[in-house]
Amino acid sequence: MKMSLVSLTSAALLVGAGAFAMSAQAQQSFTYPQGYVGGDAMFWNLDPERGSSRDAVGLRLRGGAQFNDYFALEGHLGTGGSDGGADLDHLAGAYAKGIFPVAPEVRFYGLAGFTEVEVSDNRESGFSYGGGAEMDIAPNLSVGADYMRYLDKSDFTFDAASVGLRYRF
Repeated sequence: MKMSLVSLTSAALLVGAGAFAMSAQAQQSFTYPQGYVGGDAMFWNLDPERGSSRDAVGLRLRGGAQFNDYFALEGHLGTGGSDGGADLDHLAGAYAKGIFPVAPEVRFYGLAGFTEVEVSDNRESGFSYGGGAEMDIAPNLSVGADYMRYLDKSDFTFDAASVGLRYRF
């Protein structure tokens, strides 16, 4: 009798824990499409083929629409930061975002698209790519980091590593 009571209690606890886990996971589910906006500190680097590289810290805003667990469209706007004769006047880009969920609250992603960058009145544009990760810290808020190769020209590259927050709505 004592063994049956222990078995019954254990089974009830396991079923209850499973229901609780499913309830927590259901709270993480979202309806799509889902919009999001974010702000980042952007640590950019301009590396010319000739001469010394320039790097500084600017700001980046990003926003987009996530269409399912695996795909989103995202835009970046960035500005700020100065090193020597290099001032980031603006950065604007649009990207396709492939998402790889590794847990309900953790995702890796890759970005590919097109960016225009203006540094010290010199404007260039081209193909861009990068990748990053983000982790939910609240139901609609996540923290993340990424690295982007915004421009890869024959005479220079423009890269940025960014860290920031994203709000889903």
